[in-house]
Amino acid sequence: MRVVVAAAGTGGHINPGIAIANKIMEKDPGSKIIFIGTNRGLENDLVPRAGYELKQIESYGISRSLTLKNFKRLFKTIASIGQAKKILKEFKPDIVIGTGGYICVSVLMAAQKLHIPYIIHESNVLPGVATKLLAKKASKVLVGFKEAKERLPKGTKVVVTGTPTKVRKLDFTAEEIEHKKEEYGFDKDLPLVLVFGGSQGALSINNTMIEIIRKRVKEQKNISITSKDNNMRTINLNNENDYQLMWAPGQKQFDKVKEELAKSMIDIDDIDGVKIVPYIYNMEELLNICDLVVSRSGAMTITEIEKVGKAAIFIPFPYAAENHQEYNARALEKAGCAKVILDKDLNSQLLDNEIKELVKDNNTLKNMDKISNSLSINNVEDRIYVEIRSVV
Repeated sequence: MRVVVAAAGTGGHINPGIAIANKIMEKDPGSKIIFIGTNRGLENDLVPRAGYELKQIESYGISRSLTLKNFKRLFKTIASIGQAKKILKEFKPDIVIGTGGYICVSVLMAAQKLHIPYIIHESNVLPGVATKLLAKKASKVLVGFKEAKERLPKGTKVVVTGTPTKVRKLDFTAEEIEHKKEEYGFDKDLPLVLVFGGSQGALSINNTMIEIIRKRVKEQKNISITSKDNNMRTINLNNENDYQLMWAPGQKQFDKVKEELAKSMIDIDDIDGVKIVPYIYNMEELLNICDLVVSRSGAMTITEIEKVGKAAIFIPFPYAAENHQEYNARALEKAGCAKVILDKDLNSQLLDNEIKELVKDNNTLKNMDKISNSLSINNVEDRIYVEIRSVV
C-alpha cells in the first residue's frame, strides 16, 4: 500500500498520523508511506524521528481578518495545492490520509483534483473548518468523539474510531501506586493532582498555580516560642495539605515561574508537597498514579485522560479554532467525569476550591474515573486500519 499522510502544526495533529502510519507498517510491512507538512511545525521533528520522510509545502491557516499578511498567506496556500499535486503525482499513493489542520486543505484538494481517494481523521468534538470543507468528498471521515457526527455535513460517511494515543492504562495495584508516589517524593496517603498545559505551557493556568502555591506556602506558617528552660521550639500552624501537586508549566515558561516564585522567597525545588518540572516525559505513568488532572482540553489530552480513566478539571484554551476545546471539555462534563472552568473565570481561589472539593471525596473521584474510562475506545489503530483497507 502506498500512503500519504497530511499532518502539520501541533502534536495533536501529527501524533495520530504517525500512529496510523505505524499500524499500516505493522499490518503491511511492504507499504510505502510519506508525510506532507510545512517547514514550520512540530512535524519537522516528530516525523523524521518516527522514521518517515517529510515533504514540505507552503500552506497556512487563514484567519478571517482582512490584512495584507492574510492575503499573502491565502495566495501561498492556493499555490501550495499545486505543490501538493506535484508530490502526489510523483509518489502515486493509493490513499491520502489527513489528520487535521490547515495542511489538509492543500493536500486533500490536490487529491480531489487527481481523483485519489482520501480519508480524514477528526480528533475534536467540533470538526475544524478544513474537515467540514472536505468531508463530503472524503471516502470516509473517522472521528474521535461520537458527538462530532452531528456537526458534519449531511451525506458524509462518518465512522467513530476514537483517536490514536501511545498512553495506556497500567493496571497498578493500590500498593504499587503508593510506592510510585513515594518514588516521586510524595506522601502516599495524600491525593496527587497532575497539572499541565501542553508542551508550550498555558500562561493563565501557570499564573493561577503561582498564586495557589504562594497562598499554600504562606499558610504553612511557623512561629517560635521560648520554653521555661530557654530553649527555642518551633510550632507549625495550618501545615496540613489537602492535596499534592505535580505541575509542568512548560519548558518555555519554567524559568519565568521560577523567577516569580523567587520574588516571594519560594525555592521552586523545595516546596512542601509540590514538584515543578519543565516538561513531563513519563506522562503515561503519572496519569496512571495521579488522583485528578487539571489541564487544557485538546483532543489528544482528553483521549489520554479517558484511556487511563481519570477525573479532570478542564480549562479550555479560549483562542482555539472555533472554540473547539470548550466543546471537547463540555462533552466530558456532560458525561459526569469532568468539571469545566472557563479561562475568563479562572482564578486561584476558584481552582483551589474545585480541587479541594473533588479530592476530599474519594468515592466521587472513583466514580468519575470509571465514567471517564468508559468513554475510551479500545483498539483505535486497528479500527482505523480496517477503514483504510476498506477504501484501498
